[in-house]
Amino acid sequence: MNEDNAETPEQVVKFAPKGRPDTYGLEVEEVGQAIVAKLQKAAELSSQNCDRAMALAHKLAMELRGAEDRINQLEAEIESCRDRATRAEGWLRTIHKEIEEKLLAPRLAPDAQQKSLP
Repeated sequence: MNEDNAETPEQVVKFAPKGRPDTYGLEVEEVGQAIVAKLQKAAELSSQNCDRAMALAHKLAMELRGAEDRINQLEAEIESCRDRATRAEGWLRTIHKEIEEKLLAPRLAPDAQQKSLP
């Protein structure tokens, strides 16, 4: 390496622009504008992705809220059905008791009296 390159790292020298020094400013401007344009495009894409993610999150939140509401409705229906089943079982016990007392007991009583009358 010569004395001019002694203070400059080798990588910088390798990538030094080729051409006339008066065109370096123009090339720097073009590269800078290209970088800024790519950054703007990346920002737009990022913003669009964020908007889509937010819309999807909102949609899913609404679906979750609807599912929770439906779960609450179904739980209320289950409780109502349990109450009805409990009342129906109570009525079945009452009916069974009435049948035994009013229908079966009188039929069995004469047989019991006849058997006890020898």
